[in-house]
Amino acid sequence: MGAVRSIIADVRERGDAALLELTERFDGAAPASLTVAPREIARAAARTSPEVRDALAAAVANVEAYHRHQLLDDVTHERAGVTIKERHLPVRRAGCYVPGGRAAYPSTLIMTAVPARVAGVAEIAVCVPPGPGGRIADVTLAAAAAAGVSEVHPVGGAQAVAALAYGTESIAPVDVIAGPGNVYVALAQREVAGVVGVPAAFAGPSEVVVVADAGANPTFAAADVILQAEHGPDGLAWLVTWDQAAAEAVEAEVSRLTSCADRRDEITATLRRSGYSVLCSGPEQALEVVNEIAPEHLELMVEDPEALVPQVHNAGAVFCGMWAPASLGDYAAGPNHVLPTDGTARFAGALGVRDFLKSTHVVSTDRAGLEGLAAHVIALAEAEGLTAHADSVRLRLADTAPPPAR
Repeated sequence: MGAVRSIIADVRERGDAALLELTERFDGAAPASLTVAPREIARAAARTSPEVRDALAAAVANVEAYHRHQLLDDVTHERAGVTIKERHLPVRRAGCYVPGGRAAYPSTLIMTAVPARVAGVAEIAVCVPPGPGGRIADVTLAAAAAAGVSEVHPVGGAQAVAALAYGTESIAPVDVIAGPGNVYVALAQREVAGVVGVPAAFAGPSEVVVVADAGANPTFAAADVILQAEHGPDGLAWLVTWDQAAAEAVEAEVSRLTSCADRRDEITATLRRSGYSVLCSGPEQALEVVNEIAPEHLELMVEDPEALVPQVHNAGAVFCGMWAPASLGDYAAGPNHVLPTDGTARFAGALGVRDFLKSTHVVSTDRAGLEGLAAHVIALAEAEGLTAHADSVRLRLADTAPPPAR
């Protein structure tokens, strides 16, 4: 947190100059500009293969279709002569953080930008750590084009969060910041919460817990234990089972699959630090373990996964059965993959449209409506010692109310 606060203070004080210096220090890159030109986004999309462009378009369509169900209708409530209308309004400008460095994450750009657009946000700014040469990967820029974002900035880390929160010469401040990242990014979002809106979930390093029974395919279970581990060393990857033979079979497959994985170093680092195989007495105790961890991703690779779902109280997302790996939700099923980590699934859920909306209520009534509540308002105001509150009602209902001011 000390490092995060220092970075935020530096960006607030020096703006773009700090961003350029910090980007070179942490990313080893020197972008020619802190804003990617629209023509470069278009060129990057054109350079992306047709198959990937089709996949991006399908993901955008599925994520948009799912998140449209989260839109909230305005509500009107009437009681005793008082009418209350609740309106749901989008923030004007949203900032989306998309990780980079170890890999490109066009899927995260879609998962953050599309719900903001569905909510009606007018301006969507995306920050992505640049790669070699100070450039952002073509596939990520292609996702920006597919998702309809307003601007893209080659800036990552806590410095990007600071820029989005407070603004610099190149990046205007936003109203909400969303998106996962490493622990520095997640802590930076917590630090600027209150200056801007930040979802309650701590969207940090990726996590998965696979619950497997004796009938689970050990290769599938092992693949899913390591699928989130390949993000890097700070997440967690757990196998939970009540069958000794299943535990041994999955562990053997984890070793085999890891030995030939492209991102073997990242997987090994995660498993060494926070990879666990947990043997429980039965399904009930397994779910107690799950709820204690409150994982980002939970896979139920058991004979009857739906029977266990009611026992799941703390998890960002639940995937049921052998045909539903967490990667399905990560890319194209439709629900959001920006999920609570670090135990915050105890009180928070997936990123969604509501994170880009604010509600405001509109109250209207006539004299009769005010008269119906006047005695209660006066009594409570006086109990709190706030006589001016009480007088605001008394004056309106007095027989000799003063004429309106001219």
